[in-house]
Amino acid sequence: MTPPVATPDLTWMRRALELAERGRGHVEPNPLVGAVLVRDGKVVGEGWHVRFGEAHAEVNALNQAGEAARGATCYVTLEPCCHTGKTPPCTDALIRAGVGRVEAALQDPFPQVAGQGAALLRAAGTPVTFGLCEKEARRQNAPYLKLLATGRPYVHAKWAMTLDGKIATRSGDSKWISNEASRRRVHELRSHMDAIVIGIGTALADDPLLTARPVGPRVATRVVLDSQARLPLQSQIVQSAQRIPTLLVTGDTALEEKKGPLRDAGCQILQGDDMPGRLDALLAHLGRQHATNLLVEGGARVLGSFLDAGIIDEVHVFIAPKLVGGAQALTPIAGRGGERIADGLGLADLTIEWLEGDIYLHGWR
Repeated sequence: MTPPVATPDLTWMRRALELAERGRGHVEPNPLVGAVLVRDGKVVGEGWHVRFGEAHAEVNALNQAGEAARGATCYVTLEPCCHTGKTPPCTDALIRAGVGRVEAALQDPFPQVAGQGAALLRAAGTPVTFGLCEKEARRQNAPYLKLLATGRPYVHAKWAMTLDGKIATRSGDSKWISNEASRRRVHELRSHMDAIVIGIGTALADDPLLTARPVGPRVATRVVLDSQARLPLQSQIVQSAQRIPTLLVTGDTALEEKKGPLRDAGCQILQGDDMPGRLDALLAHLGRQHATNLLVEGGARVLGSFLDAGIIDEVHVFIAPKLVGGAQALTPIAGRGGERIADGLGLADLTIEWLEGDIYLHGWR
């Protein structure tokens, strides 16, 4: 496929997308938004939504531009808002500043905007067009768009494996498959998440703390799928539950004598019946809390359950240049799986990055 010709409009919108990315992890559940003001072929103002509850991208760009905003074109990655929430409407600010034209990548489906922002600008004599870099803007804000459309968080699946597709040896040893550079990237990924999920098998085998180190813009809720409430009271997760949000998703048969002490230690308990029921209860619970990004770290049964349910949106795979072999060694995804290759989850726009010898594969469904 031939890439689009780099016109000035395309250049400025791509710059707006770059700016928007700076808000990742800081603005959710709001969308990532970047804005660039251009007048006479020169940038006079730039801005992005820096932090939830603070000024939006357009306002930050207008503040930088000052009087130079009059007659300028505003390139913005999402339709300007037209309602009063934690901040005043961006449409009012754009109209007052005398912006000459608005080029928006994507219409905002939020019910209080949803084309109304563009309508207000047009009524004030400011032309508005949509569609430039729409695919890129839609991907950038896929978590926001999914939460808005479904009430469920966007699901990232992550695992580290050897070159022959193993996540542990036949004895269960898994430390460390990936190198330090890969592990740093995982911690960076965690720092942008609202929740991180593992199964009880991984919790028992690895006793993880399941936090981002160093601490990033978000502190994720640790989630353990633990049907029988077997998570030990002396585990790192339980020992830190008073200061780091922790959620155990148990089954109907989990005994209260097991759940009670875990609850007393600071763990929240959520109950479901079978595995599909537990996943549905978890996603609904997180959605009600406006959790936007969920990271599934394993193990194989948990990853397989999410794949079987068809709810994986994005994949992060770290491949180490090692061969361990073993018919009994674990592969990344268990579960029921598909009967045919055609049933597999296809990934689009896969990116490949070298991390000091490891390979990082990143793809979207």
